[in-house]
Amino acid sequence: MSFSEIKELIELFDTSSIRELDLTTESTRLYLSKNNHARQPVSSEQQNQIEVTTTSATNQSETTNTEVVVETTLADTKVTGHTISSPIVGVIYTSSEPNQPPFKKIGDRVEVGETLCIVEAMKIMNEIKSDQAGIIGDILINNEDVVEYGQPLFTII
Repeated sequence: MSFSEIKELIELFDTSSIRELDLTTESTRLYLSKNNHARQPVSSEQQNQIEVTTTSATNQSETTNTEVVVETTLADTKVTGHTISSPIVGVIYTSSEPNQPPFKKIGDRVEVGETLCIVEAMKIMNEIKSDQAGIIGDILINNEDVVEYGQPLFTII
């Protein structure tokens, strides 16, 4: 189950009248609850577990608690999505200047045409721009890495 599918399920659950949802696939278990009691994890042997509790006010006098538990296996930890690859061989720069923050970090929203990094090839700086809108799911390179033609740089989900 991809991150975007989980996010969509959470949004649908939040707006529905359903109080509790427990969904299990081959590699993922998703538990959502609007109930006031805290649920204990089924097993402490789960390899990865993310637990998030959010509180949102439906009106000024009523508060709804949503508990989200996502359990995955190690085989499901690789982020899938649209891959941005290097169009040339060169040196990667993740920011416009040394000691500046990177163009994008994991979790940042990106729009079509936004600069993700710079590849220097033969003293020419080539901006690598996003060809898809989404969220940066993974950064597969480090600043000043040498990259090859076609090497994956970013995953956008």
